[in-house]
Amino acid sequence: MYTFIQKTVGLVLAVILLSCGSEKNDFIDRMEREHRDDEPVVNASSDYRPQQQVKTETVSYATINGTEVTGYMAQPEKSGSDLPGIIVIHEWWGLNDNIRMMTRRLAEQGYKALAVDLYMGESAESPDKAGQLAREAGEHPDRAISNLEQAYAYLTGQQNVSRVGTIGWCFGGGWSLRTALALPDQIDAAIIYYGRLVTDPGQLQVLEMPILGIFGEEDSGIPPEEVNRFEAALNEAGVTNSIHIYEGAGHAFANPSGNRYVEEAAEDAWAKTTAFFDQHLKR
Repeated sequence: MYTFIQKTVGLVLAVILLSCGSEKNDFIDRMEREHRDDEPVVNASSDYRPQQQVKTETVSYATINGTEVTGYMAQPEKSGSDLPGIIVIHEWWGLNDNIRMMTRRLAEQGYKALAVDLYMGESAESPDKAGQLAREAGEHPDRAISNLEQAYAYLTGQQNVSRVGTIGWCFGGGWSLRTALALPDQIDAAIIYYGRLVTDPGQLQVLEMPILGIFGEEDSGIPPEEVNRFEAALNEAGVTNSIHIYEGAGHAFANPSGNRYVEEAAEDAWAKTTAFFDQHLKR
């Protein structure tokens, strides 16, 4: 039975990766349009009061084609031995200081948070460079999946976490969903901030974890019509979900990097994020 399930999940993931390949150029084109006047500046998401001290370090968590991949690890300074973990997946700018800040914010909530690097040491300061890096990652989805699977193994093996969630923004939002699809019975909660979606109930039915989706009404890259199809597909597949579309908010409205930040919507989304992880990871 286990072998049959493995083969079934593998087949579903292969179909998803093939569909990713056929759609990736259109998706990156849409992201480039959304970000054409954007840049990875610090925004109001960094204006918060730390809840507790955290310790951070750069860790080696994966090896891809013989190349060591390092990420950013954050956890409470005074942490117990049995904490849940979170895989933090960067937006299309890459693993920059703003993503590190969000990783610390998550750690302050009582998690071992690992910010992964799907760009293998690079990051972007311009939309053109970000588009290039996102395209390169999309052209090798097997590498990205291996990267994320090894992040899970690092958290559960070397960090001894009890449960694991995923979160990502924009580019990372799509990979948060794909991590859940790659590890459907291992990931315990997944959060998608306006990332590329899967709207086929047959592909989504493998998911065994709850999904939180955060989207903007004025996002032409991930339009509300597509979000509604995603929600309907999750419901048809029997996947527990909570999908939110914020009025007056566009793409990247809650990104920790960029000038498209919408403070009121982002703060509400963050409150939903922390409550969702608390409910499904701290038990």
